[in-house]
Amino acid sequence: MKKLIDTVVHELNQILLGKDQQVRLAMCGLLARGHLLIEDIPGMGKTTLSHALAKIMGLSYQRIQFTNDLLPADVLGYSMYDKEAGSLVFHPGPIFAQVVLADEINRASPRTQSALLEAMEERQVSIEGETRPLPQPFFVIATQNPIEQGGTFPLPESQLDRFLMRLRLGYPDPRAERELLEGEDRKVMTDRLKAMLPQAELATLQDAVSQVKASPALLDYVQRLLEQSRRMPGLLYGLSPRAGLGLVRAAKAWALMEGRQHVLPDDIQTVFPSIAEHRLEQGESGKSAERVRQLLATVSVLE
Repeated sequence: MKKLIDTVVHELNQILLGKDQQVRLAMCGLLARGHLLIEDIPGMGKTTLSHALAKIMGLSYQRIQFTNDLLPADVLGYSMYDKEAGSLVFHPGPIFAQVVLADEINRASPRTQSALLEAMEERQVSIEGETRPLPQPFFVIATQNPIEQGGTFPLPESQLDRFLMRLRLGYPDPRAERELLEGEDRKVMTDRLKAMLPQAELATLQDAVSQVKASPALLDYVQRLLEQSRRMPGLLYGLSPRAGLGLVRAAKAWALMEGRQHVLPDDIQTVFPSIAEHRLEQGESGKSAERVRQLLATVSVLE
């Protein structure tokens, strides 16, 4: 399994240069059956990474460009009267795909953003009184621009909490940027990617994540992190139970990627910033990273 995962990560690293840690975290999130939020300024490779992840998994894919005039029906679908059928016929929206790229999600209104809530949590949507299941597996990979940029709406806490991880790409180092400038067009390279994690193998890897062991002592450490986050000054609330469950799943996925069947404290500490930062921001941009560093520094691994 480790060899396969390493091969997939290597292929993704040929597309997104100099971002091995972010690529590994993205793979970790998907193996943990979580949704990903990728935040950065325009032009940093957010959509490129999203396209490459979808392509390499070989799953059905839809891209939704979120704009301020996008309506919930544009995402979920709508019913229209069909003369031949003599009844209303449902036309599914782009949400009915295994991988959905919600591009620039925070450019849409809160009403449209909320159309994703049930889909992300329940893997189903309720439309016109009928519940419709979504394809399996189902992943939302959303990109967003920093809230400081014009024309953006902040994601509500209920939406943020449904994203297992938030990743930031940052500028490439000089060597990677030079290779990018001299190299082939990334879109052409992405289009050539072959599916390396077909649905059956992806399901096998995801099932293997749940078999990774987390000791009682390690779960005690996770609980201390959660409890300490709820006591931090300046926060209305700390990390939710959903965040704790996601942290354990992500740590198990990271351990599996490292070729282990048990979780170490290092696994928790590696994935913790991407799990916690977007949940601890709470309207104060830039402070969550320091809060996460403080939590990791003050909470002891062993009690």
